[in-house]
Amino acid sequence: MRTMLLSMLLAMPALGAEPPRAFPWPITTTTLKNGLTVMRVPFSSPGLVAYYTVVRVGSRNEVEAGHTGFAHFFEHMMFRGTKRFPEGARSSLIGKLGFTENAFTSDDVTVYTINGPSSQLDTLVDVEADRFRNLEYAEEPFKTEAAAVLGEYNKNAANPALRIEEEVLAAAFAKHTYRHTTLGFLDDIRAMPTRYEYSKQFFKRWYTPDNCVVIVVGDFDDAKLMKAIEAQYGPWQGKAAKVTIPVEPALKGPVDAKVKWTSPTLPRTALYFRTPASALTSKDGAVMTVLAQYLAGATSPLFKSLVLEKQLVERLSPSFVDHRDPNLFGLEVRLKDEKHRAEVNTAMKQAIDEVAKGAVDEKRLSDIRDHLRFGLLMQFESPSEVAESLAWNVGILGSPDALERQQQQLASVTGKELIAFVKTNLTEKNRVTLEFTVDVKKEAP
Repeated sequence: MRTMLLSMLLAMPALGAEPPRAFPWPITTTTLKNGLTVMRVPFSSPGLVAYYTVVRVGSRNEVEAGHTGFAHFFEHMMFRGTKRFPEGARSSLIGKLGFTENAFTSDDVTVYTINGPSSQLDTLVDVEADRFRNLEYAEEPFKTEAAAVLGEYNKNAANPALRIEEEVLAAAFAKHTYRHTTLGFLDDIRAMPTRYEYSKQFFKRWYTPDNCVVIVVGDFDDAKLMKAIEAQYGPWQGKAAKVTIPVEPALKGPVDAKVKWTSPTLPRTALYFRTPASALTSKDGAVMTVLAQYLAGATSPLFKSLVLEKQLVERLSPSFVDHRDPNLFGLEVRLKDEKHRAEVNTAMKQAIDEVAKGAVDEKRLSDIRDHLRFGLLMQFESPSEVAESLAWNVGILGSPDALERQQQQLASVTGKELIAFVKTNLTEKNRVTLEFTVDVKKEAP
């Protein structure tokens, strides 16, 4: 597989020529009468298959007060079983068939992942279709899972990352549902055991065929697979709910997000900016992907200065993930010492200002574009890696060819586009500055 990919990379034309396909395997897409989209990718993995289900629901959809965190919570409930395959029996069967399964929830999407033997694909289609059509659970197991989610929150709260995220989002958003994390507000998590009836409404609202995409990658017979999918998923009915996502007003920055931590760790600083959504109708997502590496990647002057030469910081990294609505782009730093905070913040602002003034290194920009494109190809060593990339892109951007189209946009990002984006979006009024300080109180002797 790696030899084949290297041959493809060597065959890629120079910038200015027609770019090659970013995704080298054919994707066959079928939409059933009920709206379910099914994407299939034949991939050289004898005997193995990845079976992913994308549900276009995340914490972004949690518009009702008091009900945050439900997309993530409901991910847990989807493993509870049905009348045909009750809790315990379902997971036991999946394991006996040789499959491993998991799931993850983000701000915008929930993805269910299964990997295993293609010889058992017909049975897997039956079990998965039954789960999405006929999920069933009683109130007591619901309450048990709610307690587990509260435990997950408490565990994560021991890590500075959750507290930082909560404070930064609170500073950056006043109305939009991105204001809360995927886990949700703590008070809402505590109230989850009382939301049993609401949970069934949530399932009917979002777990509908027109809001889901099934992705199959690996070794399979397409005609046989589609016959099974048509038979098992075809009777599934329902339409996704329509909710109004609050529009966030312009940020009147700069604003600060301050966190004081009382356990031993290193201080941190970060600059975040409210930036546009990623969409296939715009190059903003591709520009931000390139800009993140240009400003704070391992080849950036900022990285070389702060990490390698002056050694003021333990870690410097860009912060950017595609989102369906305007979200945050940032530069994050773990300081070695609190006394370097002002110097590091100044250095980050100067790096941004240099781009805004038109100082773009075209050679390094070209290298970053190539590295991002080639790096994507080099990750495709298993069906699961292919399926996950496709799942993320179709989940956020909404189209089966999203990965291909976004990568083509990325290949054509120019220095002028970086400059224009920074001048428009990485401004003082759009900025949120994180001030994470450490204050460990010493015990009396």
